[in-house]
Amino acid sequence: MTTWTVRDIPDLTGTTVIVTGANAGVGRSTAQALSGAGARVVLAVRNPEKGRKAAAGMPRTTEVRELDLADLESVRAFAAGWNGPIDLLVNNAGISAPSLGRTVDGFESSFGVNHLGHFALTNLLFEHLAGRVVTVASQAERMAQLDFDDLNWQRRPFRGSRAYNDSKLANLLFTAELQRRLTAAGSSALAQAAHPGLVATDIYQRDGRRPPIPWAITLKLLAQGPAQGALPVLYAAVADIPGNSFAGPRHLAHMRGAPELIPRSATAQDLDLAARLWDVSERLTRVSCPV
Repeated sequence: MTTWTVRDIPDLTGTTVIVTGANAGVGRSTAQALSGAGARVVLAVRNPEKGRKAAAGMPRTTEVRELDLADLESVRAFAAGWNGPIDLLVNNAGISAPSLGRTVDGFESSFGVNHLGHFALTNLLFEHLAGRVVTVASQAERMAQLDFDDLNWQRRPFRGSRAYNDSKLANLLFTAELQRRLTAAGSSALAQAAHPGLVATDIYQRDGRRPPIPWAITLKLLAQGPAQGALPVLYAAVADIPGNSFAGPRHLAHMRGAPELIPRSATAQDLDLAARLWDVSERLTRVSCPV
């Protein structure tokens, strides 16, 4: 039984961390905890002003850099401006789009931001990776079913929940294939995934509206705060666990509580499917892994 908390984070003085979407929610709490442990934390955010407000409340050295995962030119610019090793990359930013939207490059929004944006970012930063890559996924992947004939929802009737679920399955498949490639390259870096659990954040306030009353009640009664939701992410980032691990809360069907390693669906463990998604992602983003 794990009772792991932020107090178990080791001294991170001298390390460099990038957290995407670090201006709010789980990302902000993750960045706060890592900064408190002594890391130099780079908040990679779409809105630098919000990023600076978040950084102002963090205890140690922080830096804010603009990154819009819905625009691959922004991703390329962020990576091109990076120098030096990265001890930890936290692919945290994510959206849940209730209606069909497109990224700047024409991808369906949830898949484009949650998976393809982070896929491109990680590969463009690959040569700098010296520690771990933690990608925030979700148990929602269990309800996913990737349609490789229409990943962009150009012919199917759009379903926002299905698009989100698919993007979270993609996160886990990406983690599995990334770990395989890191191992093949002889790298000591590790690829991990984390499920924050049920967390009350702005991701549920779609189009500026509050969630439906039944869902709002569920969140009020059962949801964790962002600080608790960050624990599985932090656990995946620093705990002594093997590569391609999946961390999540211990209790309430892995929706609340202290972090531990949790299972994933058989589909998320399909290495052939992971390799296929990687190849498709390379073609869509025009970003290739150096290995």
